[in-house]
Amino acid sequence: MLVFHLFRKLIRSGRLTVIDAHGRTHHYGGQSLAGIAPVIVRLHDPRLHWRMGLRPSLAIGEAWMAGTLTVEDGTLYDFLALCVANLREARGGGSQGSRIDDATGLLRRFQQFNPLRRARRNVAHHYDLSDEFYRLFLDSDRQYSCAYFRHPGATLEEAQAEKKQHIAAKLLLQDGQRVLDIGCGWGGLALTLARTADVDVTGITLSTEQHKVAQRRAAEAGLAGRLRFALQDYRLQGGRFDRIVSVGMFEHVGVNHYRTFFDRIRDLLTEDGVALLHSIGRADKPGSTNAWIRKYIFPGGYVPALSEVLTAVERSGLYVTDIEVLRLHYAETLREWRRRFMAQRDRAAELYDERFCRMWEFYLTGCEVAFRHQGLMVFQMQLARRLDAVPLTRDYIHAEDTAMARRRA
Repeated sequence: MLVFHLFRKLIRSGRLTVIDAHGRTHHYGGQSLAGIAPVIVRLHDPRLHWRMGLRPSLAIGEAWMAGTLTVEDGTLYDFLALCVANLREARGGGSQGSRIDDATGLLRRFQQFNPLRRARRNVAHHYDLSDEFYRLFLDSDRQYSCAYFRHPGATLEEAQAEKKQHIAAKLLLQDGQRVLDIGCGWGGLALTLARTADVDVTGITLSTEQHKVAQRRAAEAGLAGRLRFALQDYRLQGGRFDRIVSVGMFEHVGVNHYRTFFDRIRDLLTEDGVALLHSIGRADKPGSTNAWIRKYIFPGGYVPALSEVLTAVERSGLYVTDIEVLRLHYAETLREWRRRFMAQRDRAAELYDERFCRMWEFYLTGCEVAFRHQGLMVFQMQLARRLDAVPLTRDYIHAEDTAMARRRA
């Protein structure tokens, strides 16, 4: 049967036991894998014997959601980490550039075609869930992107505050500047920037739920005079801005639209302006979006290789003035989100249902595995229209970070 042939070829390290839908036991692997416990999984539906063999990246997640695949010994994290670690080893250390579902790569430009109407629909699919749901597992400022764990043992709240501070340091804010936040979420970063300096901030989002919450927060903070939020696509935004920031939004742009995105950044920036892009990236060559993630979590989404991003930046005429790669920070963020989600799982089931909870458990777990074992990372790319828009060395980032930390303390 296909799935047993797949596991026999894939699982060379670590130990996996599969109990099939007829009660028969199959053993795979050998030498233990550090940090990954032996795993026993049970298949409850005979159709999984061929479905998981044909399209494992989709069928495994769907089986978990349906409850037809369960982990009898070990955890879901152990099972996914075992599979991914072996897959990476089989590919000689490569991550997502080589794929099981190779045909998917041929369709990626169609899958990532995000004109205005489709972009709004894709955003609504994920980000228009209830505000109460996201409050179950995010930090108090509702930062839904990679935190910055500057110190071991930092809490999620501390690490998210450090992330916002680190971004503000790279923006070199000065009183009187106009700032644009593309993909502003629930407004937390925009609020931080407006409190850091006497700047005028415009935040844009395609999520009606996020827009509603962000507007309310600006009013409650007494900053509505110089902090505003709009339901707006970046392609339709007008005006000129001294600073532009985008955090966790670029993954939804789609490779077809990279040139448009960076051309728009160029046109919206003042001549001496600075932009900061914070995005998930892949450490190897271009690839395609995991089939399960694309179908259930982020339709139209794609995690780019740096080579794809830099090519589009070069064509736009912008200068890259700084790049920083955050390696395991998102894995730590996702582990904390997953811990908090599981602690509030009963409430999440009341808001939605059991299948939804299993879907989110699989999403948070699978993403953490990808950042630990599959070559995903986060990059922060600073851009400018002029080479002299920022100081000659990176020392100013540390100096700004330190000064802001003192003010926060």
